[in-house]
Amino acid sequence: MRILMVSDVYFPRVNGVSTSIQVFREALQAAGHHVTLITPAYPHSPVETDKTLIRIASRGVWLDPEDRMMRMRVIMQQADALAAEGFDIVHIHTPFVAHYAGLKLAKRLRVPVVATYHTFFEEYLYHYIRWLPRASLRYVARHFSRAQCHDLKALIVPSTAMRDVLVAYGVQTPLQVLPTGLDPTLFQLGDGAQFRLQQQIPPQRPVMLYVGRVAFEKNIRFLLQVVQHIKATMADILLIIAGEGPAQASLQQQVTTMGLDEQVLFLGYMPRDGRLQSCYKAADVFVFASRTETQGLVLMEAMASGTPVVSTAVMGTCDVMGNGLGGLVAKEEVADFSAKVQQLITDTALRGQKQQEAQQRVLDWSHAAQAQRLVQFYQAQCAV
Repeated sequence: MRILMVSDVYFPRVNGVSTSIQVFREALQAAGHHVTLITPAYPHSPVETDKTLIRIASRGVWLDPEDRMMRMRVIMQQADALAAEGFDIVHIHTPFVAHYAGLKLAKRLRVPVVATYHTFFEEYLYHYIRWLPRASLRYVARHFSRAQCHDLKALIVPSTAMRDVLVAYGVQTPLQVLPTGLDPTLFQLGDGAQFRLQQQIPPQRPVMLYVGRVAFEKNIRFLLQVVQHIKATMADILLIIAGEGPAQASLQQQVTTMGLDEQVLFLGYMPRDGRLQSCYKAADVFVFASRTETQGLVLMEAMASGTPVVSTAVMGTCDVMGNGLGGLVAKEEVADFSAKVQQLITDTALRGQKQQEAQQRVLDWSHAAQAQRLVQFYQAQCAV
């Protein structure tokens, strides 16, 4: 098949949407399909050599310095050349310029248009537009999402929880649950002992790890409270935060205020060339407490690395953590979450059991298998 994807975000902007697009593109291309992606150009990015990656001139986004807004006019200038390529379907990944450009391109190319609903905007917006009432933001998010979903022939959601949310909104567009897969072999890379040596972390020091955007909606403040609680009985506990984002300065200040400068290490983003994998393997336990996650792909990455997880089971993480394989489900309560972290750190037999469960669990999330399901979804839309 020939697939045209459109997204308002992609690497070097690091987040779950970028990762999902990359995983599916690579798996689809490996299976012999042609995938072209339209996405923003970012400042200081190198000249693009991948002919299937079309970078569009863009400008900054108010209140969000990490993101870019593509210029619709420049996208539509590509329409004639794209029409000549004979695409079978248009797949939209984000609800901003990409959504409306994708609709226009699908009409111009006379092909079906589908989308993936990646982000739980109802909860996400409140963290960035705090001067408006939360109830008003929820109403706007629900109305906006419902209207956009009805523009599409069919819709992909990454978890059953996100499907249930959209059904409750009144979305009547056909929905299919299709989480992002991963390449288990990619997370066999890495050397945890070497990572600890490089970061001057003693081999026996207990390490908690968070990987992801350092953003308000990720509930990292709660993880700091957990560290503070554990510190009372495990003074050498360390939380590594691997990522960057708009909440970083605020969290660093909170770390100092809480007296946790020796217990929290901010490392920034790490590439998947062995460094991120080594970071996963260096940790005793991966921790996660986001309330807005539509999937929780980093939990699967941790499991693929053999690192057991302690996480709340909210929204998309329910699908990952629901059966308790590969980790422990905790309440969003400091005492309960802390107890489960300490249990995994101190009980070597339990940790070994959860490590084995984790690596078996990820086999169900193979990127190749998920890509095949995506192709079947595409074919069903084209056949109608």
